[in-house]
Amino acid sequence: MVLKLVLITALIISLITDIKDRKILNIVTLPATIIGFIYYTTFQGLEGFLFSGKGFLLGLSLLLIPYLLGGMGAGDVKLMAAIGALMGTSFVLYSFVYIALIGGLISVILILKKNGIKNTLKSFYFQVFYFSGNLGLLIFSKDKSSSISFPYGVAIVLGTLCMFVWGSFI
Repeated sequence: MVLKLVLITALIISLITDIKDRKILNIVTLPATIIGFIYYTTFQGLEGFLFSGKGFLLGLSLLLIPYLLGGMGAGDVKLMAAIGALMGTSFVLYSFVYIALIGGLISVILILKKNGIKNTLKSFYFQVFYFSGNLGLLIFSKDKSSSISFPYGVAIVLGTLCMFVWGSFI
């Protein structure tokens, strides 16, 4: 119960700061991570430390490549690591599936809103059937005027809350 309260508090603060300032603060993610490690180590010893550590590493690794490619901020990665440290590997993995689905849905809505359905379908058709471009260049375009971004912390928070409400989908 304590860990869920810590996680929900961290998620709410991160949601607000990510929407308002496009930042997820270390002052939120670091204590949440430390609390997860301390809690599990105190009550379960070495096995608890390993439980929290594996969750932390999985959460960190799930968003590390998109971060290294410039597709998201470090705060998003640290928030996923904190979720893993607090709740473990299974929870963070299932949350990530919800997060990816919600993030994809938000992306599609924003692309359709900016480009319109007709232009988006034309561009997609051209990319798929003529292999004229690199998909990475489409997603992580250097041209800021044509790129679309949103605070991914929103998807992280919503996906994690979906995991709380519905649990795993298996």
